[in-house]
Amino acid sequence: MFARMFDRRKAIGRLVALVTLGWLAACGAVPVSGPGGTGPDTPQLVPGAPVQVALLVPAGSGNSADDFIARNLENAARMAIADLGAVAIDLRVYATAGDPGQAAGAAALAVNDGASIIIGPLYAEEANAAAVAVAGTGVNVLAFSNNTTIAGGNLFILGATFRNTAERLVRYGLRSGLQTYMVVHGDDLQGLLGRDEIVAALRANGGALAGAEVYALSQEGILNAAPRIAAAARATGADALFLTAGVNADLPYIATSLPEAGLPPSDVRYIGLTRWNAAPQALSLPGLQGGLFAVPDTQMTAVFEGRYAQAYGQLMQATAGAARSAGIWTGVCGEMAGDVLLTPLMVGMGFQELSMAPSVMAKGQNSPGVSAGSSTTSASKSLSTARSPRSIAAARASPASP
Repeated sequence: MFARMFDRRKAIGRLVALVTLGWLAACGAVPVSGPGGTGPDTPQLVPGAPVQVALLVPAGSGNSADDFIARNLENAARMAIADLGAVAIDLRVYATAGDPGQAAGAAALAVNDGASIIIGPLYAEEANAAAVAVAGTGVNVLAFSNNTTIAGGNLFILGATFRNTAERLVRYGLRSGLQTYMVVHGDDLQGLLGRDEIVAALRANGGALAGAEVYALSQEGILNAAPRIAAAARATGADALFLTAGVNADLPYIATSLPEAGLPPSDVRYIGLTRWNAAPQALSLPGLQGGLFAVPDTQMTAVFEGRYAQAYGQLMQATAGAARSAGIWTGVCGEMAGDVLLTPLMVGMGFQELSMAPSVMAKGQNSPGVSAGSSTTSASKSLSTARSPRSIAAARASPASP
């Protein structure tokens, strides 16, 4: 019995690790003190019964980037479950819409449904709300957030921390000749925490801080602040702008308005604390061309990407084939549909229509790298690249060497 219980707990650990790999590819949980899931109310695993795992994803917010991440997290989880063999996992997915109130309700519902552990949600505020909602039940919340200030008790974080990311980018920047940095951040919690961690990383590694410029977290606030930020960067002679902005919120506005205010990437290097390729279309933004952002380990990412593409590429092909046989129309909508390299592959699978938002039709592509990625208009170049469907398609589209 003890061996069986150990295998089942180990299976949960592997599921968490694989889902996390789908999000970050190379990060572990930050250890925290507190009761966690070790008290008398901790859900017990019953031999022979499926292990119930709740996955909280940011679907339903109305933000396409959130929906994109939510789909990938669920796909990664289901792929991980398929690898567990005889161990039965009952995965139940709950949408939070990125909202703390909805996240709290989803967590409470998951525990009421019998969840033994909660993986997610994504954002710090909703992760904290979810953990509070199930405190005392013995159920741990393993959030994808990178905000270490929320960790404690039954709440653990799986995301790469701002400090680790800032350290990597500062060290890489200094080796590349970038000596002076200006921090540009929003007035929200992410912006303030990010600013502090960047400043700490600069001090620890010998980088020079040219200053820190803040903007109100709104489209109007960013547009109004852009001329001031651009003027300050020019006056200080900063080599780089270190942005805390995220792809799902302020990054599209700040990376567009600063070049328009007279601070193009040809004059200063843009560096990102967040994953710019979380929404591939962001890589075509004017200010991000030639910019740097941290990415996970390439080899681990390559292994995951290859398996992910194989699993869900085959599923897409099977779905399109079955629909065609039944005389049912099929199409692809979203970022993938706007990828010109993947168009021949999807048409070959049998999809009849490809549709996407105009913002997704840019030619920005992405590929992961070991320590820092660089974005260009036609591709996101990195220190090394991983094998992916896009690279395969690109190779096939390239003319043969004589």
